[in-house]
Formats: sequence, structure tokens, C-alpha cells
Amino acid sequence: MPDRFPVATGARVLPTALCYEAMSDLRIDVADLLTHPGARRPVHREAAVDGLTASAAQIREPVVLDLILERVPDGVVVRGSIRARWEADCGVCLRELTGELDVAVSELYEDLPVEGETYPLLGHHIDLEQLVRDALLLELPLAPSCTSTGAPPCHAESTPDDADSAWQGDPRWAALSELEL
Repeated sequence: MPDRFPVATGARVLPTALCYEAMSDLRIDVADLLTHPGARRPVHREAAVDGLTASAAQIREPVVLDLILERVPDGVVVRGSIRARWEADCGVCLRELTGELDVAVSELYEDLPVEGETYPLLGHHIDLEQLVRDALLLELPLAPSCTSTGAPPCHAESTPDDADSAWQGDPRWAALSELEL
């Protein structure tokens, strides 16, 4: 099968399946940069990335990348920003929250990546998906609340009938209000 034949990339050999997977919006051909040391190229992409979910927040809309790719002696450096919009529910009142992320990145793609420090250069392609995941998932809020995101404070929507009445919040919490502690 063609995906079993190895392809030489610098000092190592990779199966062609790793080098020639279906091109995604976040997989970029950098052959022009590899042949010209010091060359730079701007890249603007908007792509949907599945599975960008942390404990309480998630990204559903396409991610926007504004990057500069630069050839350096060790490989290709990717610098720029990644922007995305996240969605979550307030951990206190369950109100829907949204927020913007704008993450600055500066990472190296090289033939022999160092685990956890650099990303792999696959033949003459770089795949930005793992970089996008790493950058955005670390910035998503772990426990978003109205207060921590700048939204109006929780319970701001309540309008008690009189001064002695209790706050009537989200109906999903109704069963908990019946508990006697």
C-alpha cells in the first residue's frame, strides 16, 4: 500500500500517511519557506476545530489565525495571534456566558521535535491544529461566572415581589431550594 512506504525528512524517516494526510484548513505547505532561509509568509485562516472543550467552556465557532511563518535554521517559527469566541454557563446562576480569547503564539516546528516544547515539521507541511488546541484550551475559563467574565452580577435579573420574598432564580435549581439543610 502507498501509505506504508517511508518518506525521508531530514534525519528521520516517516510513513507517507503522516506526511500526506488529507489537507485540512490548518495544514500548511511550507516548501517555499524551507528552500529559502530567512523567508517569511503571512497566513490568515478561519477554521472550525472540533473538540475544543474544557471543563466548563467550549469553542463552537471557527477559530481565526493571523500568523507569520518564518524559516529559521532549526525549522519554521510560527508567530501571531489566535482568536476565538467561547461559550459557557455561569457556575452560580446558570446564565449563558460568552467571551473572546486572543492568544499570542510563538512556536517552533522542526524535523525532530522535543516532546512538549516544539511541534513536528512533517515533510514540507506544518499542522497548526495541535498548536491551536494547546493555545486555546489553556486560556478557556475553568469555572466561569458572571462576576469573573464582566457580565452583570448573578441575581441581577431577580425582582422580588416584596422585601421578605426569597430570590426566584433559574427553575433548574428549584429542586435544590426544597432541601432543608
